[in-house]
Amino acid sequence: MVATLDEALDGVTHLCATAMTPRDFGPPTVAPRPHFEALAAGEHSVAFLFGSERFGMANEDVYRCHVALSIPTHPQFGSLNLGAAIQVIAYEWRMALGGFAVQPARAVPRLADAQQLAGMLAHWESALTEIGFLDPAAPKKLMPRLNQLFNRAQLTQEEIHILRGVAKAMSEAARRPNR
Repeated sequence: MVATLDEALDGVTHLCATAMTPRDFGPPTVAPRPHFEALAAGEHSVAFLFGSERFGMANEDVYRCHVALSIPTHPQFGSLNLGAAIQVIAYEWRMALGGFAVQPARAVPRLADAQQLAGMLAHWESALTEIGFLDPAAPKKLMPRLNQLFNRAQLTQEEIHILRGVAKAMSEAARRPNR
């Protein structure tokens, strides 16, 4: 059993939220079928994040996602209950993967997982604060926007290491006395 969302997302390279209401700074809202068809053609470790029927999903969780899936429904009935939403998403994902036929094994690229991305973002937040680019008292939406930028980039583990090196260099430069 996992205790945190970060633990649950270990190894995940593409996270899909299910949200009826688009967020101002959230990921793009898409219909499941066309998104899954494109996604199934790539090399991803995919996870789906569902919210509670009563309260939906927290913005901070939606911001972590690459897309927000919106199941097309009748306009008078905009949302489904949790069980129905899970069934529809599971069916659409299975069909995008080729239905119920056996698929040959594919090589998995070394994409960065959700924990690696979260660690890199924390490192960048610290470095951006040290160089004076990010004001922690008024952060606005910088970090959610960077999160979405890096999600769209589909970073590899090696790219995460490079970006952490950049953050480290920014921090070290900020600590050096002026020459």
